[in-house]
Amino acid sequence: MLELLKYIVPALIVLAATWLVLGKLLKEERQRREYELRRQDRNITNPLRLRGYERLALLLERITPEHMLMSLDFTAMTPQDLQRHLLQTVRLEADHNLSQQIYVSDRTWQAVLLAKEETLNFINAIAMQMPEGSTTLQYAQTLITAYNQNGETPTHHALQLLKQEAQTIL
Repeated sequence: MLELLKYIVPALIVLAATWLVLGKLLKEERQRREYELRRQDRNITNPLRLRGYERLALLLERITPEHMLMSLDFTAMTPQDLQRHLLQTVRLEADHNLSQQIYVSDRTWQAVLLAKEETLNFINAIAMQMPEGSTTLQYAQTLITAYNQNGETPTHHALQLLKQEAQTIL
C-alpha cells in the first residue's frame, strides 16, 4: 500500500499542476480571442458609427434657419408659405435621419431631438411676432437675425455633444 502511495501522490501532484497550467493557458487563449473579436467588431462598427455622427451633424447644420434660407428661392412665397416650407424641411430632415439614433448615446439623441423641436418652435414664434403685412424677405431676415442673436442655440449644443462623443471613437 505504501508502495502504491509513492506513485499515486506524485502522479496527483503532476496532474494538479498540469490542470492548473492548462487552465491558465486556456483562459489566456479565451481572453485573447475575445479581445481579437472585439477589435474586429470595432473595425466594422466604428466606421458605421462615424457615418452616423456625420449624418447627424449634417442634419443639425441643415436645420439652422440660415442654411435653409440660403438654399431657397423664397421671393415668390408668402411668409406663411415660407414658414410651412421651413417646418416641413426640418421635419423631413429629422425623419430621414431617425435611424442614426442607434449610433449615439441617449443623451446626444435627446439633444438632437430637442434641437429639432426648438427649431420648429423658433420658426413658429418668429412667424407669430411678425407684424401684419410683413414681406417674406422681412420674415427671413428676422429669422436669421434672431437666430444669430440667440447665443448658444440647441443645434449648436447638440452639435457640441455629437463632436465630443465622436472624439471617443477617434
